[in-house]
Formats: sequence, C-alpha cells, structure tokens
Amino acid sequence: MYNIGMILFLIGGFLIGAIAVTFALQNTETVIVALFSWRLESSLAMVIILAMVLGALIGLLWFLPGSIKKSFQISNLKRQNTKLENELANKKTKVEPEQPKVVTNSI
Repeated sequence: MYNIGMILFLIGGFLIGAIAVTFALQNTETVIVALFSWRLESSLAMVIILAMVLGALIGLLWFLPGSIKKSFQISNLKRQNTKLENELANKKTKVEPEQPKVVTNSI
C-alpha cells in the first residue's frame, strides 16, 4: 500500500530532526563569531547549524549550473528523438509493403 522508500525517508527525517533538537538543547553556550568588523553572538548550536545550512547552499549553487545544463541537453535529445520518430513513421507510411502474389495452378 505504502512505498517502503517513502516510509524510510520519513523515519530518517524524524531521526535527523530529533538529533538536531537534542544537539541544540545540549549546546546552549553563547559564542562570538567575528569576521573583520562583523560580529555575531549566538548559541553554539545556532552557529553550527547556520554553518551547515550555508555549506549546503554553497554546494547546491555549485552543482546547479551542471544540472541545468543536463536538463537542457535531455530536453533537446527528447525533442530530437520525437522528430526522428515522426520522420521514421512518415517514411514507413510512404513505403507500402508489396502484396504477396497468389499463383494458382489451373489444370
């Protein structure tokens, strides 16, 4: 009835969420992150989670152009495939198969 992959994905999401909540509750110390004249004062958990999210976004942006390029290539190949299938169908209808000749022996 249910897709087992979807159920495992849901269970995995719950586990990751529970681990994230546990991590945030155990790391409530305040830390200061400084970069040049910019300063951020927040809990350790928020700083680490923000760094992870920022890393995931950078990774996504890094691979996005390649996936867009592949998407365009796939759509072009599908369009070319459809065009070639239509040409093949047109050529098949133009060439009619020769009907077998029936030879009768009259005695």
